[in-house]
This record gives sequence, structure tokens and C-alpha cells, in this order.
Amino acid sequence: MAESSPTNQIPVFFEDTSVAFASKSDAKLRKTYWLFSLMNQARVVNLGTFFIKLALKLNLPIKNLIRVTIFEQFCGGETISECNQTIAELGNSGIGTILDYSVEGEDDESSFDATAAEILKTIDKAANSKTIPFSVFKVTGIASADLLEKIQRKDPLTDQEEAAYVKVQQRLENLCARAHEMNVRIFVDAEESWIQGIIDDLTYQMMQKFNREKAIVYNTYQLYRHETLEALKSAYLTARQKGYLLGGKLVRGAYMEKERLRARENEYFNPIHASKQATDEDYNLAIDFCLEHIEYISICLGTHNEYSSQYCAAKMKKLGIEKNDNRIWFAQLLGMSDNISFNLSKAGYNVAKYVPYGPIDAVLPYLIRRAEENTSIAGQSSREYLLVKSELKRRGIGSL
Repeated sequence: MAESSPTNQIPVFFEDTSVAFASKSDAKLRKTYWLFSLMNQARVVNLGTFFIKLALKLNLPIKNLIRVTIFEQFCGGETISECNQTIAELGNSGIGTILDYSVEGEDDESSFDATAAEILKTIDKAANSKTIPFSVFKVTGIASADLLEKIQRKDPLTDQEEAAYVKVQQRLENLCARAHEMNVRIFVDAEESWIQGIIDDLTYQMMQKFNREKAIVYNTYQLYRHETLEALKSAYLTARQKGYLLGGKLVRGAYMEKERLRARENEYFNPIHASKQATDEDYNLAIDFCLEHIEYISICLGTHNEYSSQYCAAKMKKLGIEKNDNRIWFAQLLGMSDNISFNLSKAGYNVAKYVPYGPIDAVLPYLIRRAEENTSIAGQSSREYLLVKSELKRRGIGSL
């Protein structure tokens, strides 16, 4: 796909670091520079994550170090109330917050119930805040991944598994029903291909029930998979036939290496596109499709890709869609791609930041992925690092 927008104009200037970092003090900007300078070095990231895991395993006192470095950069706090300052700061810049309870690795019924209860709190928080436009959860936060995989394979379930699955469905419906009652839109995050099918099925059931008047429940579409674009179009047709509105969060995908490894080990066709270009093309075609059917589809672009963000903004202009149309949102992770988030917001588009939170021990897997992701995505750390460096230079201050 040619790197030109539908109007051959740039709707938003993402290089304006004075906007991107306006909310950061000189001291905080220097700290961000230091952190990304480290994350820009793969060897440092690999060594750092190894020693963090080792230190925690040995119960060494490093939580405070984690708290004032990567936790502070990428998380809002350990509790919802600790996120209030971040929520307010983002809101002052016209940016919404998506509270993301990022606890991972729990896998028992009591933990699933506790996570569901926490997601209900985020829904209630959103219902009482003008600056929290969405809630979000992962189905594996309220269900066993092994159970979901077994159901997707259509293997027979034991009586105990049947009972557990009934609880999964009850938790899911409770979350979506509360979101509908409170008029809060809720994202169902995407996961690995071997459980995504059953997640899709469950999510569409919730859409059919709760998306009659407006899109409340959103499914997540990973466009790095071969079949996702057609699956999105098929979901739209089904929604039209059954009389509900489609909610879609468009992402590229987060499990590439895991997907490729499993496909190779189990000798099945790799579901991931062979090239980034193919993923990018499908992503932008998905933008086209959704905007051309915006009467029946509400979308959120969960992306750190500048071109796709420009592409969507330009396509909206071409179709005569208002910048602040509430059916179209852009979202990035807290601590990343501020040049996209803040410049889009200043230009008048709807923007939100994912704000992860949770106890440091429990969100550590998330934090390690953020560090590794910044290192592995082509140019991501370098891009963040250079933008911060540019702003330091513009302010006429040093990086130390």
C-alpha cells in the first residue's frame, strides 16, 4: 500500500514534541529519556529483566526500584485510587483513561472471581467520570486458558469443567450487563489464536444482547492474522442480520513469536502474516471498512503506528466524519507514543490511554513485556528516545 493518505494531506503533525510532552516537567522528561535510552539497548533489557525475575524469586528488596522506573512510566498505580492523579493529568490534556487491571498469572476460581469484581469497580469508576470512556478485560482474567482451549477444540468436558464454564459465562455476562446498565463501553481484549475462537463466540453473544441501541461490548481484532479482516467483515454482516451494532478495537497483535513457535512445533499453518507490510495493509483496509460502515460499527484504533493514525484521520476527513465523532477513538498505552496521543487530542480527535494498574508483583509480566516490546518492535525504543531527546533540546536543557 502506498504511503500516502486518502487525501494526500497530513491531518495531524506528530513531530510536535512541545505538545507531546507538555505535561512533563523537566525532571520527569530527563527520567523518561534515561529510561528509554536503556530500553533502546536490547542487551540491557535482556539482562535487566533476567535480574528482576531473579531478585523477586530470591525476595530481594527491589520493588521500590521497579516502582520508580518502569512501573512509574507504564502504570497508573497499584489501585484504582492511586490512578486518580494520572486520570486527572490525562484529562487535563483532553485524553481519556482506560483502566486496565493488568494482573496476570492467576489461575483459580477465587482469583477469577476477584478479577471480575475488580473489573466491575473499573466500570463503576468509568460511569462516574467524564474522562474514562471505556473499561477493558481479558477473558483469561476470569477463565482458565486451558478450559477455553479445550472448549475451542470441542473436546468433551468433565462435570467439573462444565460447572467452571457456567461460571465463566456468568462472570462475562455480569460484566457486560453492568457496562450496559452504566452506559460504559467495554473492550474484550484479544488473546492467542487457540482460544480466540471461543472468546469471539462469547463476545458476539454479549453484543447481540447488549449492543441493540449502541455499541457497548467491543471485540478486539488482531490484524496480523490472515483471516481477521474477513472475520471482521463477516461479524459486521452477522450483526446487521441479527439487529445489533458492532464494536471493534483494531490492533495489529501481541503474540507473534508465541503464535509462530506453536504453529511450528505443532505443524500447522502459521496464522500470522508473513510480512509486516501485509499486516499494515489489512489494518488500513479494516479502517476503510469500518469508517465506510460507521453507521453500524464503532471502533477504537489501538495502535502506536503513526501512518495508520494519519490514515484514519485523513479517511475521516474524506468521508466527512467529524473529528470528535464518538464512534471513533484512538488509544495508546500509558508511557508510549505520547506524540500520537497528545497531538491527536489537541487536533480534536477522541483519544484515550490504556492505564495499567495492580500490585507490582502481579503486573510485572506486563511490565517486562512493555520493556521487551519497546526493544523488539522495529525502531520503537529509538523513536521514543529520539522524541524525548528532541524535546529536551527544544527546551534547552541537558539529558542528565
